[in-house]
Amino acid sequence: MPTPCFDFALTVALYTEWQAVLTRPEHLQPGVSVEGVLGYLRYLASLAHLQDVYFLWRPFLHDPDDDMVLECAVASGSQYIVTHNVKDFRRVQQLKVHPIKPADFLNLLRN
Repeated sequence: MPTPCFDFALTVALYTEWQAVLTRPEHLQPGVSVEGVLGYLRYLASLAHLQDVYFLWRPFLHDPDDDMVLECAVASGSQYIVTHNVKDFRRVQQLKVHPIKPADFLNLLRN
């Protein structure tokens, strides 16, 4: 079976948001330390395409943090925003970006 291949984009703003959110005590899984989360985030960042954003679409969505995701996707020419919160990204299709749930994205890669 071939290995699914895709690239993902990341901005400095999104990376710092991931750090802030994923190291909150309520988001830490049992047995996982803040250092472990930060190490994994550094690993993910090493795989990502670092995207500069030269334009802002704000305010476009209800949540400014979602706007950061949208700006990264548009600037990088991404087809998809992979998220559990698809409903928060309904308007992004106007910009030729499609919100998709992680399970649906995995199915897309498999087919």
